[in-house]
Amino acid sequence: MLKSRILLLPIIMLFLLCGCVQALFKSPVSRDRDDVLASTSAPDFAESTEKVNHKDQESSQVDPVVAENNIESSAPNTKKEDNIAENSSLTKNIQPVLDEALDFCQVSQDFWQKGELENALEALDQAYSLILKIDTNDIPKLIQQKEDLRFMISKRILEIYASRNIVVNGNHNAIPMVMNKHIQAAIDQYTKNNEKDFFMESYKRSGKYRPMIVSALKAAGLPVELSWLPLIESGFKVNAFSRARALGLWQFIPSTGYKFGLKRNKYIDERKDPVKSTKAAIEYLIELHKIFGDWTTALAAYNCGEGKVLRVIRSQKINYLDNFWDLYERLPRETARYVPRFMATLYIVNNPEKYGLDSITVDPPLEYEIITVSKQVHLKDVAKNIGVSRELLKELNPELRYKILPPDRYPLRIPPNSGDLLLAKLPEIPVTSPPRRAYVYHRVRFGETLSTIARRYRTSVRSIARANNIRRSNFIVAGKRLKIPLSGKYVAKANTTRKKKYRQASTHVVKSGDSLWIIANRYGTTTQKIQELNNLQSTALYIGQVLKISERKKEAPVINGLKTYQVKRGDSPYQIALLHKMSLERFLRINQLTPRSKIYPGQKLNVE
Repeated sequence: MLKSRILLLPIIMLFLLCGCVQALFKSPVSRDRDDVLASTSAPDFAESTEKVNHKDQESSQVDPVVAENNIESSAPNTKKEDNIAENSSLTKNIQPVLDEALDFCQVSQDFWQKGELENALEALDQAYSLILKIDTNDIPKLIQQKEDLRFMISKRILEIYASRNIVVNGNHNAIPMVMNKHIQAAIDQYTKNNEKDFFMESYKRSGKYRPMIVSALKAAGLPVELSWLPLIESGFKVNAFSRARALGLWQFIPSTGYKFGLKRNKYIDERKDPVKSTKAAIEYLIELHKIFGDWTTALAAYNCGEGKVLRVIRSQKINYLDNFWDLYERLPRETARYVPRFMATLYIVNNPEKYGLDSITVDPPLEYEIITVSKQVHLKDVAKNIGVSRELLKELNPELRYKILPPDRYPLRIPPNSGDLLLAKLPEIPVTSPPRRAYVYHRVRFGETLSTIARRYRTSVRSIARANNIRRSNFIVAGKRLKIPLSGKYVAKANTTRKKKYRQASTHVVKSGDSLWIIANRYGTTTQKIQELNNLQSTALYIGQVLKISERKKEAPVINGLKTYQVKRGDSPYQIALLHKMSLERFLRINQLTPRSKIYPGQKLNVE
């Protein structure tokens, strides 16, 4: 990848020197080759026109006798036709390669908008390696497409590298302290208005976790002011849960938590662990700072995702967003309030006497020792045997979902000087199993409503809506899978769709009322297969007609709505995605592949 980027540098510099790259953020990648052809710059077109006119002028001055001799010595029409046929065949072979390169450009665009810059660059490298293999054989149409793709790839590489540092110029290692109307409004909200109690309680709780966070930030070389982010995110509550299903001190959603190593299974959810989630948050903040180059923009991206911020930046001129507060005006309202609230928090905690924080005693930091336990026991039984409160053990081990240790080795946090006692009492502590899930899954059928589903499972519409994050209780879609929380001891069977039993037969005698569609549906085949098997030119049938019916083949196993495809010799990711009518980016993502990944014959991949 490094070599390919080095090869691209001369091309990039050439375009910069020629002034080709204009309106860098105003030219989205198009999947239509006509759009690619239209991207040729006007100066180049003018230059080529001048050259053609010049040649026309020269040709007009040729001696008529010489011209006549040239006409007489021209090749026959049959030779011209052979050349046209040869060019047509060559175009037919090269065009799929150009299409594949263009598709990789689109994949790069998708990755970039999601903030995955390395994958975006890899996709461009792959596209460039494809066009290098193309021999256009002096066919003007192919030459033009190849050059347009080369220009597009060069421009996209510049665009990606430019997006890293286009927001703020200054000291990127510090958090700039400014004062404006947005920050002042947030200060008033926290110290005078309805959020004063929230701020004071959160400030008091900060003593439990902030010393640990400050230590981790210093070790990572990040500003210690970032230790106040959990106050904005969760109020320093490890159990804080948002409408967006974000959880813990640092408010990770499941996908982002998984990306940065936070596990979630039947026993634990590491998003609630203050130490592990702090480590993940630091890694995420470092990544965001590398993308945007300053902390204010990185914090906005931490709240709403780097993809949204990149899209806002990309929609503007390069030199326009030289100040974060220009970007601020174009962010979603909730995200726009996020950075001013953080800046307001820094002003308040740095002036404790002015805002009345000097009278508040913060909670002491949590102290504990770690003992590795390999037994599935309940925290209440552990607390009883070592003589501490169950609430204290729950506070020290918030990631345990059911307050039960996993069956494998688990680092249990207990109060200091309790380790020897726990090890001595451990054989006497009974094994505990986690409770059975208090919910089932239901597949919505046509005509059903939340009310009818709630009555069937003896629960409430509100409970179903809350469990599935449904805002509009009157809007559900047939086929959607709902999580149904149960009440009491009643457990209804989840709605399971019966598999349709198809009749197996080698022939079928047409009866009154039959049609090809009815027969195909009865035997689990298709009308096209029946027509091909019986050499039918149309769908017309007659009573008593005997039709051959092919046996129904077993379909590939479906996993989460995906089928399995076995790679054949000569296959490529682009060809497989095209065959199954998928986008290349979707195909790569569901198979955890990158644009540079290799596939091999016999390899099994997921397709739609």
